[in-house]
Amino acid sequence: MSLNSVRNNIRPPAAAGTFYPKNPDELEASVHHYLNKADSLFEATQQAPKAIIAPHAGYVYSGLTAAAVYNRLYPAREIIKRVIILGPCHRVAINGAALPSTEIFQTPMGEIPIDTKSMESIKHLDCVKTFNETHVNDHCIEVHLPFLQTVIKEFKIVPIIIGEVKPHEVAEILETLWGGPETLILISSDLSHYLDYTQANMLDNQTCKVIERMDFQALGHNQACGRHSIKGLLILAKKKGLLVRTADIRNSGDTAGGKDRVVGYGSWYFDESSMKKQNIIGEFRTSPDNILNNHGDVLLQFIGSTIYSQVLKQKSKINKSLESNKSLYLPGASFITLTKNGQLRGCIGSIQVTKPLIKDIADNAHKAAFEDPRFTPLTLAEIETGEIEISISILGPKIKIYFSNESELLEQLKPGLDGIILSEGTEYRSTFLPSVWEQLPNPKMFFNALKRKAGLPENYWSETIQISRYNTSSRSSEELPIERPLWPK
Repeated sequence: MSLNSVRNNIRPPAAAGTFYPKNPDELEASVHHYLNKADSLFEATQQAPKAIIAPHAGYVYSGLTAAAVYNRLYPAREIIKRVIILGPCHRVAINGAALPSTEIFQTPMGEIPIDTKSMESIKHLDCVKTFNETHVNDHCIEVHLPFLQTVIKEFKIVPIIIGEVKPHEVAEILETLWGGPETLILISSDLSHYLDYTQANMLDNQTCKVIERMDFQALGHNQACGRHSIKGLLILAKKKGLLVRTADIRNSGDTAGGKDRVVGYGSWYFDESSMKKQNIIGEFRTSPDNILNNHGDVLLQFIGSTIYSQVLKQKSKINKSLESNKSLYLPGASFITLTKNGQLRGCIGSIQVTKPLIKDIADNAHKAAFEDPRFTPLTLAEIETGEIEISISILGPKIKIYFSNESELLEQLKPGLDGIILSEGTEYRSTFLPSVWEQLPNPKMFFNALKRKAGLPENYWSETIQISRYNTSSRSSEELPIERPLWPK
């Protein structure tokens, strides 16, 4: 084989020096910087995911968000041998899914072989073709490779650039290549493009909810450049019973850019074995959206029945459909809120995950009805008026926010999305659910009220104050269909 033919089998780096450092030592230091920073910010995991979604912008913009999900691959560092990478077309347009004609992808950190045997296994699919031209200068796959080279010991890749492809065709590609624990699926995608900071946050938060619900049909044209690949993964992940969680979501206005025209970034991971890890307390193991989408109405009736039985001093029972659902017996945290004619009548919840979700819901239902110190215990007469409504909020994982002053903190808060926990030492602690933004839409007002709730003055500030954010999924009894009454007859 001639030297020229060897070189023709290598796809050299096209984004080195622009999207990430060209010097190998600088590149390695940059990757470790983001992985180490993400390790200090985000929860660790004991189980590597089957599939991930990660952004593909320059590292200075999206490196932290990518690292938040790449850190989760370490438990399978020596297990993963093949990475299927799907990225959107940026340079040379294509109808279909494009494979390269080369056999090696190169980065400043070394060469990565292409799994040509796996590529052959999908060439019979109608949408798949070999079209090297679209790979030559596109960055969507390349920017992920230094992270993979750092967190995985030895692997081959199947690089596929996705043009105009139907979601079910993408799902067919992924199912053909699915494999076992030796195979990782990686979807490369950024989120919204060139909106202002506020608009981007709103749209990206919607995208986050869509992905957490695995609702591929709700993912719009402007929400993610890798939407075709994401849709295909969501179809297959739902079919195979995977559980999805958000690793991180932010935009260039949070990292290295201005706030007038930003690009959004998010990372997610899909776990096919979470359902088996029911004995782990301390970390929520399933999607709050999935639980409420599938069981929200029955859970609200369960809460109503629990409260009603306790008013009558009777023992409450768990609906059989809830009793048989394993996801409700995984660790979780909830808030239960009661209102009367639209006014608060009781609200108690959990911030720490310490028990199975269904037990947490039952305990907080009792406390919201009978032990909220702001109100007298709920009575049968109040229930019988039909004026009491119930809402349930299930909390996602907590993520610590890092800041050097109050202004920097306030800039990071996401109105309408973030639930916030404030801690100052062991004495002062408070939280507001995301729904509180409806009454306090300004971050300064919101944070001042949170300090007051903790027992601190509005002008209080300390270098030791700690803030964490979390998301919730909520359902209200006002949404119950008429055939599902809240209170037992």
